[in-house]
Amino acid sequence: MTIAATARRTLELARDRAAGALLEGRVRTRLAAANTGAPDRFDCVVYFADDPGSAYQLRQWLAPLAELAKTHPTAVLVHKPTTAAALLPDSPLPVFLTTGIGQVEEFVDSHRVRLVFYVNNNRDNFTVLRLAGPRHVHLSHGESDKISMASNQLKAYDYAFIAGAASRERILGHLRRMDPAKLVEIGRPQLDTPVRDVRAYDGGRTTVLYAPTWEGDRPAMAYGSAASHGTALVAALLADPRYRLIFRPHPRTGVRVPEHRAAVRHITGLIKNAQQHPGAGHYLDTRRDVAAAMAEADACICDISAVAMDCLPLSKRLLVTRPVDPEAEIQHNGITAVVPLLDATDAEDVPNILAGLLSQPLPKEQTALVEHYFGDTAPGAGTRRFLDAVEKVLQAG
Repeated sequence: MTIAATARRTLELARDRAAGALLEGRVRTRLAAANTGAPDRFDCVVYFADDPGSAYQLRQWLAPLAELAKTHPTAVLVHKPTTAAALLPDSPLPVFLTTGIGQVEEFVDSHRVRLVFYVNNNRDNFTVLRLAGPRHVHLSHGESDKISMASNQLKAYDYAFIAGAASRERILGHLRRMDPAKLVEIGRPQLDTPVRDVRAYDGGRTTVLYAPTWEGDRPAMAYGSAASHGTALVAALLADPRYRLIFRPHPRTGVRVPEHRAAVRHITGLIKNAQQHPGAGHYLDTRRDVAAAMAEADACICDISAVAMDCLPLSKRLLVTRPVDPEAEIQHNGITAVVPLLDATDAEDVPNILAGLLSQPLPKEQTALVEHYFGDTAPGAGTRRFLDAVEKVLQAG
């Protein structure tokens, strides 16, 4: 690099730092105004170190945490100013910006925090885990048969709140020397959250939700179908007057593999063109929560993901894509042993495959999966189990 290029790069970095400092100052001012009157003590906090693109992981826990806050004051600690700004408008909990471990430690000490939640395994979590005072609880961000759900990182937490028996079996079956007592089954509290923003539709078509996951960060996690199945199955559904399509790609689709990003752009263009036909009702779903789209759907096409699992308690017809990467790990005793798998070579025939599924009663085996994955799904059951689990952790000393 030349001296001139080095100077330009130095100037660019200085400008970036200045812009970052300005943004952080503005965000802190907004947070301070929003947190006026907040408690001076928080029994629980959830620590989130990721960027706004991953905020969906935290958002799905805001409603259960708001219930917890009724008895135990609870706050959100965010590592990045951009994420704090994104969460502030719709968080029912106070949001605080803690950009380094020193700020986290000071907050935990000054607010007498007793329990720290984590919704993922971001590497920055493990700097906070060094704090010996509070209990540390992993929540995850959805139940699924992805191999990442059995991460050895779970051993670092005091407890891992898991959905049900399937999660316990998956973790203990994959991890050596994992303490079973650390695993606390709480079901899926998110099922108790009222579904909002459901769009009415009376056009006579069968509504299909296609919600592919992202491409993953390594071959073993390559469950995303946007590039392999997506274009063909979407084109086929849009061309068939029996169906109305809702397309909801994972927010991180394409961050690592350009082909997935290109597939989403292409599919979005197909839907835009199809919207010119009156009454079809096709659309790209951009709402914060997938629950509304799932509620609207008669059938769901998903990858091996948390979306597929969340469809189970809704008694939806479900079609799961088969990963094309041979290294993507499939648990053959999980959802793929019961729900039909869609090969990429059959994507064009998906309208007829769905018609066959919809013509038959919901398989009893699919219904039985609900209890295996989530336990009791009666209204309020997941929230009660979550709150009870928190009480036991806090009382454990």
